Amino acid sequence: MKILIADKFEAAGIEGLKKLGADVVCEPELQDETLTRRVADFAPAILIVRSTKVKADTLAASPSLKLVIRAGSGYDTIDVANATQRGIKVSNCPGMNAVAVAELVFGLLLAADRRIPDNVADLRAHKWNKKEYSKARGLKDATLGIVGVGRIGTEVAKRALAFDMHVRYYDVIPNLRPVDHPHCRPAGLDEIFQTCDYITLHVPGTGDTRHLVNAARLALLKPHAVLVNTSRASVIDEAALVVALKEKRLRAACVDVYENEPAADAKTIASPLADLSNVYGTHHIGASTDQAQNAVAEETVRIVAEFQQTGKVRNCVNP
Repeated sequence: MKILIADKFEAAGIEGLKKLGADVVCEPELQDETLTRRVADFAPAILIVRSTKVKADTLAASPSLKLVIRAGSGYDTIDVANATQRGIKVSNCPGMNAVAVAELVFGLLLAADRRIPDNVADLRAHKWNKKEYSKARGLKDATLGIVGVGRIGTEVAKRALAFDMHVRYYDVIPNLRPVDHPHCRPAGLDEIFQTCDYITLHVPGTGDTRHLVNAARLALLKPHAVLVNTSRASVIDEAALVVALKEKRLRAACVDVYENEPAADAKTIASPLADLSNVYGTHHIGASTDQAQNAVAEETVRIVAEFQQTGKVRNCVNP
């Protein structure tokens, strides 16, 4: 069985695939036309990607292609509809990065509340401004709203309660309860935007969630609110967020995902969010910890092994 890996992938995962007897080629620089040509030339049965986009041309490049694995959770970078039409299965590795993303959420919350990046920037410029940076609200007794309480949202809720925060959560699936705790209760989506001090988004990037956070919802926020997005850029109307931030309708936004996000090997980003002092941004690194990537690699090997042995696709998103 031929496997093409078109992204960075853990060495242990590559060895695990080879132990299954697979012919494994890892070429992380492939994308768009070069990926399509390589699929046509190599004719893999399985294509493994992380952030690399898999478009219709790539899916059509070889009749040998039977399975595309997203070595991560979200799969909006893969043309699932086209894959389904061609009889190609698509699988992912849900939950393997949940802890890593939840940890980043709290890094961003603390960074915004204590203005840690601003502190560091001034210190490196040999500026001392204790008076300015002694102003912070703190997380204890604040209310955190979680939109989407799947695996990541649940991990965020656990950490919020450890910080003595109150948790309000919303999910389209009724009766979900991430944590059994008196300070954790459900709330309506608009109620979360109206009442919470911090809001974090953990929903997939789909047609239903596109611009879930629009100008109307941003207008509901408290002036001291902080909005965190480590899910998908499409969940927020970025233009509306830029306006709200410029007009100080919220204290800050913490983002790890961006509209028109550059490729992983790019050197610059052209995002209006990068120009705003009340944006605390990271470089789409939510899942980028050793723990998370090892877990993803192990799950990818499990998916391939099961497919090889039984023909069944673990975590199939287009059954």
